[in-house]
Amino acid sequence: MNRALGLCVGLIWVVVPGRIVEMAERFAFENPDDGQLRRITLPIARLEGLAFCGLVLRGGLPKPLQAPFALLGILLATVPRRMLAAGLAIAYENPLDLEAKPWLLPATRVIGVLYVVLGLAPGLVDAPTDDHDHVDEPATPD
Repeated sequence: MNRALGLCVGLIWVVVPGRIVEMAERFAFENPDDGQLRRITLPIARLEGLAFCGLVLRGGLPKPLQAPFALLGILLATVPRRMLAAGLAIAYENPLDLEAKPWLLPATRVIGVLYVVLGLAPGLVDAPTDDHDHVDEPATPD
């Protein structure tokens, strides 16, 4: 069920990235209509959706991505203003014209902490569980 829901979210992200971006802009900015997206923003959003689908299907981050993901999280948590500025500069032609809502910086920190947890502690999610239903049969003498 969770995997199907995650896959649906990722596929929506791939199919209609413009609507997702518009919704996010209305949610995050005081003046969302002032933003002018760069040409690469929506294709990158589609790639993010595909990556999300891949992670959902795979069941987690591949080992080579864990450390970079954790590093990104550390940066988001410790210097959220700079990270938001960098992200806006990548996505918008006019990033300085956008006014972030007050909750956006604390939310960026929280997302950063989550990225650190997902990057450094993937074993917590995929940790094996004790199977108490399976009991080894004692060896019987012949």
